[in-house]
Amino acid sequence: MLAELHVELVAANRKVWSGEATIVVARTVSGDVGIMPGHTPLLSVLESDPVTIRTTDGGTVIAAVHGGFISFSDNKLTILAEVAELADEIDVDRAEAALGRAKSGEDSAAQRRADVRLRAASGTN
Repeated sequence: MLAELHVELVAANRKVWSGEATIVVARTVSGDVGIMPGHTPLLSVLESDPVTIRTTDGGTVIAAVHGGFISFSDNKLTILAEVAELADEIDVDRAEAALGRAKSGEDSAAQRRADVRLRAASGTN
């Protein structure tokens, strides 16, 4: 088994993160998937959810990902997201306020986005 895979996390407006990883965990429309080096090729639609990347240096990168696609082939994993934010980029106060507004307006899509952002910022999936 190979020891690492190359990961590119790209949002519609920017490259969010790039590097080497030992495993990436993401939620697709078919369920949660863990991609490790040597995984079978994959192409799937992403659900809005935190994505966890375990880096080869032992670190963890968590990003709030809202929609898009995940593709794996030849030990290269690409996450093409409509919107993506690294956990340390998320303004928790702003996300909590957005969640409150979404709940009062009963906007389930906005509630989901705010919830994903808060879970990513706290490091929980």
